[in-house]
Amino acid sequence: MFSKSKINEPAQSDYDAAKPAAMPYSSSNTAISGEIAASTPKTKPPASVISQDLHVVGNVKTTGDIQVEGTVEGDIRAHLLTIGESATINGEVIADDVVINGRVIGRVRGLKVRLTATARVEGDIIHKTIAIESGAHFEGSVQRQEDPLSKSPAKPTSTPAQPSAAASSAAATKNATS
Repeated sequence: MFSKSKINEPAQSDYDAAKPAAMPYSSSNTAISGEIAASTPKTKPPASVISQDLHVVGNVKTTGDIQVEGTVEGDIRAHLLTIGESATINGEVIADDVVINGRVIGRVRGLKVRLTATARVEGDIIHKTIAIESGAHFEGSVQRQEDPLSKSPAKPTSTPAQPSAAASSAAATKNATS
């Protein structure tokens, strides 16, 4: 009436019944598992927070998001960097998106840089796009670059080349003897 082997085995679903029992590893297995992995949405982790009572001495680097409310003495590199009103950064800031509500002493590099009304920046800003709200304090230079995240210096805008003193005196000597 009942078989012991059927009781101890897990129930077989219609999907499992359609599959061969022993399927060797093949590219079709990876396609199935790849579709399953691709269809599951990846949740974005929350931003890391450096709280107001935290003082960091050293560089901070992440591919995620950071919200700074405390003090950082060093460089920060992130995807999205939000600098809170109570925060102070003493170093270079590099991020895709930078929102500054607090104080930065050092260079700021970002694809999108936003200085809010409470921002205090002492240093150069290298950006692709920038927004500076009324009331923000800024001391330094602003430079637009297509790729502000790269460390390479920007190509100078077309300025005429000035001949060196030796070259110009040699040309003057040649013209005088002619």
